[in-house]
Amino acid sequence: MHSADPAPLASVYERVRKNPKFHELVRRRSRLALLLSAVVLVGYYGFMMVVAFAPDLLHKPLSDESSLSVGFPIGAAIIILSWLLTGVYSHFANGSFQDLTDEITRETLQ
Repeated sequence: MHSADPAPLASVYERVRKNPKFHELVRRRSRLALLLSAVVLVGYYGFMMVVAFAPDLLHKPLSDESSLSVGFPIGAAIIILSWLLTGVYSHFANGSFQDLTDEITRETLQ
């Protein structure tokens, strides 16, 4: 069992919490996560509402000769949108969010 003194670790956490860049990181990351979550939820629940209350809209064929319904590409687009939004979040997480995290770490450990 490791019996290190937790006091130095607590002071590091306190310095991080007091850093204005940490508050900026939390604010920006939370705003992006809420925005992306809202987009996904609106898409999924909107699709489910159409399935529940207007299924005939999704049942229509893409064209007169097509056996593929309108609902299939819409459902596929929602899944692809989720993947793309994951990529958007990863872009920010590995870019500006990581840069801010690195700055906070450097400033905290000085």
